[in-house]
Amino acid sequence: MYEHFTTVRVRYAETDQMDIVYYGNYAQYFEVGRTESIRDLGFTYKEMEAMGVRMPVVEMEAKYLRPAHYDDLITIKTIIRELPDSHAITFYNEVYNEKKKLLTTGKVVLFFMDIHTGKRTNMPQQLRDTLASYFESN
Repeated sequence: MYEHFTTVRVRYAETDQMDIVYYGNYAQYFEVGRTESIRDLGFTYKEMEAMGVRMPVVEMEAKYLRPAHYDDLITIKTIIRELPDSHAITFYNEVYNEKKKLLTTGKVVLFFMDIHTGKRTNMPQQLRDTLASYFESN
């Protein structure tokens, strides 16, 4: 299993009139977690595109348990629970407040898409090799 943690401070523009993070902003928080976790693995989206691969989101789920508020420092935990198959990768997210209370959970599925044909393709071997080390049995 692979886990990565990213912290973000909630900006005023991300909240509604009730001083609560607008639900649609969690997609952006999940993206920040996903992007930073891929960076932590040694890759960037720009490098993935240079390898000829794009990663469109094809599915997203979220469960809202508690609200986040303006100026909260939230932690986005991004998890890859299983070694991805060749065409898709699933990221699980957990968002916590500073008191370590779980606020929101989520799941985002992305396909690997050939940048030239627009069709599904295999995960780049370099990414697969890097991720495999987190799933080897001891």
